[in-house]
Amino acid sequence: MNVRDQSPAAGGPPVRYALTGAAGGFARTLLAQSRLLPRLAPVALCDLDTDRVVALCAALGHDTGTLAVCDGADAVARAAAAGLIAVTADAGALPAADWDVLVEATGRPAAGLATAEAALAAGRHVAMVSKEVDSVAGIHLARTAAARGLVHTPVEGDQPANLIGLVARLRGLGLDVVAIGKSSEYDLVLDPAAGTVTQLDTTVPAPGLTGLLDLGDDPRATLAARARAVRALPVGATADYCEMAVVADHTGFGPDTESLHYPVARPAELADVYAPREHGGVLRRPGAVDVFRALRLPGEASFAGGVFAVVRTHDAETWRMLADKGHVLSRDGSHAAVYLPYHLMGVEAPDTLRAAAAGRASGARHPRRAAVLAGRARHDLAVGDTLTMGGHHHDVTGVRAVLLRADEAPADTAPLYLAADTRVARPVAAGELIGLDDLAGADPGLLHAWHAGAEGAQGTTAGEGARR
Repeated sequence: MNVRDQSPAAGGPPVRYALTGAAGGFARTLLAQSRLLPRLAPVALCDLDTDRVVALCAALGHDTGTLAVCDGADAVARAAAAGLIAVTADAGALPAADWDVLVEATGRPAAGLATAEAALAAGRHVAMVSKEVDSVAGIHLARTAAARGLVHTPVEGDQPANLIGLVARLRGLGLDVVAIGKSSEYDLVLDPAAGTVTQLDTTVPAPGLTGLLDLGDDPRATLAARARAVRALPVGATADYCEMAVVADHTGFGPDTESLHYPVARPAELADVYAPREHGGVLRRPGAVDVFRALRLPGEASFAGGVFAVVRTHDAETWRMLADKGHVLSRDGSHAAVYLPYHLMGVEAPDTLRAAAAGRASGARHPRRAAVLAGRARHDLAVGDTLTMGGHHHDVTGVRAVLLRADEAPADTAPLYLAADTRVARPVAAGELIGLDDLAGADPGLLHAWHAGAEGAQGTTAGEGARR
């Protein structure tokens, strides 16, 4: 290594980790970063495609002679004992090696839960990248970990942990946080000369949007006009709802509306947009979690899927000075926005792994259910229909994701990712919520974890956040 680890943990023992979903995008960023940090060591890598894992490691500069493809627990144990990196398709074999933290990144609800529970049973910490698992089983896993003196934590580098940490910092400073959230995955880039707007690789006409770059005297009317101008582009992603469900359980915030607002907004407008309605904003009540679609011009910096919080201001002169330094205040001075315009995936994850190995979590140690990631039928569902999870955003076939406040959700509401890869047990009409009794073949472990997460009133409150 020609790059030295300059972190505060540089003098401590190496943090050894096992990684599932090891051929995926998050895994690549973590494995690449681990090459720069001598005291962060991958011990066992698990993925169904072991050839792809080996090829990925080789592309990152690993000597393939240090990798051993293993077909079971005994082989994993021997490889790790010999100082090799064990590569396996068998997640159940991972505890046979000696490591400190599991990084669960499969995105598969049932498999991810089983692997996390096995890690906790073996006395190992869990860093959960798979938000799909946490949206169903995160509370159960956190309680299980705490009871065993272990850590179950979201991972820095993904928006949930970054946002939970931002909220905790602001609350620790005594600030009154009224709204929190993130930007959607891809910015809306307006080309005024062409009269078009581009989202990733899709460009559509939006001739009216150029005249809507300023919020004007009626912000909500402007936001509605912007939404109409970009109506040809999709709104909302299942992953967004899932991430905000995880954030809700760690912060006590809840959705302001089940479909989220998704305003088309510029970062400099966030304090106005996410102010209460009496101040011209969109919020019906404080304590909201939401997602906005970042609007920018070509050449302007991206929000990069970052996170934000909107706080009430207090001393007017303090905030006037901060506004002079470029901080974002609402036009009436009543609210301010604080934001991190990035999430760096596995590049940031080493901080979480170090903290977990030291017994610290990035999120609340005792989260409680504040929101339910649920689903409404997109069309009539018939008995026997299969609800398959797939695609980039892990959508569930025939189901539209919604986010409900836990205290307003019907008691029999099924969490979306419990429904993944099940069959419809009774007819569900278009627009209806998917209920627990509507599902056949739900994974027993997920179902148990969901019910266990509802038990007990103790947990984080709206005033308790992450503590690092």
